[in-house]
Formats: sequence, C-alpha cells, structure tokens
Amino acid sequence: MPSASARKPSGSSRTRSYDSAKTRAAVVAQFGHVRAAVGRLTPEQLALPTRLGDWTVRELVAHLAMAVEQVPATLAQPAPPAQEVTLATWPSATRALAGEVDEIARATAAEAAPSDLLDRAAARYAEAVPVAPDDRLLAARIGAMRLADFLVVRCVELIVHTDDLAAATGLEIPFDRQALATATRLLADALAATAPGGSVEVRVPPFAVVQCVEGPRHTRGTPPNVVETDPLTWLRLATGRTDWSTAVEEAAVSASGERADLAPYLPLMG
Repeated sequence: MPSASARKPSGSSRTRSYDSAKTRAAVVAQFGHVRAAVGRLTPEQLALPTRLGDWTVRELVAHLAMAVEQVPATLAQPAPPAQEVTLATWPSATRALAGEVDEIARATAAEAAPSDLLDRAAARYAEAVPVAPDDRLLAARIGAMRLADFLVVRCVELIVHTDDLAAATGLEIPFDRQALATATRLLADALAATAPGGSVEVRVPPFAVVQCVEGPRHTRGTPPNVVETDPLTWLRLATGRTDWSTAVEEAAVSASGERADLAPYLPLMG
C-alpha cells in the first residue's frame, strides 16, 4: 500500500491512503513516549488541571490508556457485519461520544495507578494487534471500523492528547514524526471534506496541503487565498484547543486573501 503523500491531487476526491506498517509503528512509538512521560509524574502533577473541562492529568492519562486498550478490547469482540465509519466520517462522528468518553475516563482513572493503566494497555495491545489483519472490522463505540483505519485515528488521539499532557504538566514530550504526520493529514483532509472547494489552499508543512472552501478554483501560480500554520497549531485549531482569531493574532497562523478565514469551519472535532 503506498504511503500518504503530503499533497492530495488538486480537485481529486481520491481518499488518501496510509502505510499500515508505518501507522502501526507510529502508534507504538507515541504510546511509548506517553508511558515514559507519565512514569516521571509526581502525585502533585497528576492532580493538575488540564484544558479538557474539569479533567485532571489523572483522567487524561486514563483516557490515553483507553485510546490504546480499546484496540485489543474490540478485537476480542465478534466482528460486526459491515463497516459504518470511515476516516472521512470519523472526525465529525466523535462529537456524539463526549459524554460517554468522560464517564469512562473517570471510571478508568479510579481503577488503578496511571502507570499501571498504561502498562496494561501496552501489554494487551502487544499481544493482540500485531497478528490482526488490517481489514478486520472492529465494533468501536463510534461505529464499525476497519482495524487499519482505527489505528490511523489512534495516531490522532495519541498526538492530540500528548499535546494536552505536555500543556498541563510543562513536560517536553516527544512527538513521533509519523504519528504527527498522520494526525495532521487526517484532519487536513477532514477540513477539505467539511468545506469542499478550491478557493483556499491550506498548508501545514511539511505534512499536508489541501484545497477547500467554495469559490473560484486556483489552478496556476500563487494562490490568492492561502492559510499556513505548523502541525501542532493546526491540530489545536481542528480540535478546539485554540480558536482561529487567537491563532491569527498570535501569528501562529498566516492567512492571506479575502476567503482565507477558516473560523466558520472550525473546530472539526468536539
């Protein structure tokens, strides 16, 4: 399977593909960075607030453990009869799960020490996932998904919540390059699906370039409407960690052209 490229063909509806081996390695690598960081946390740091409502770091870590353990947990269940959720529909579908995710994170956080939760998730993942085929359907809470797609969205979960963990604790936690690239590309494509068109070019170097927003399509030369930002800022915008006006005011986003305002389309996930 070809690896995902930084740019999708202009005007093409072709779904971006992801290299399964690289995605699998990225999930393991990023979860390893999370486990190493959490192993250094003190009880005081685990009680710190996060930018996720009234979750403390303890609930955030529990959610990170859940994000990975959900893969072997769903593999242990019978395969559903048909796929219900694709990579294109996953971002918007997440909004409906907010209440359920909150309840599960709180219950999970009360079960065991944070490091023990992560160790358990890693062990179950290592036992079940490497031998499972990419096309195995999983009965995920959000709807039936292919394992290969579910691992792509695990990259989004891990990268976004690693950023939350770093923001809450002040720790410098590495971002696996492949996991970061995967998360960036998936949410860039989600923007193009949410606001289809070709009048605005959105650049998130070095990982993604997409065209979106209805209006005159750019075909040659410098596009009249360009938005450019870095991967982490893009992920924060796409998931509501920051808002458009703040990012522009802080020069974390450059936007040129009369149509280069993405505020009406953000965030993409709730």
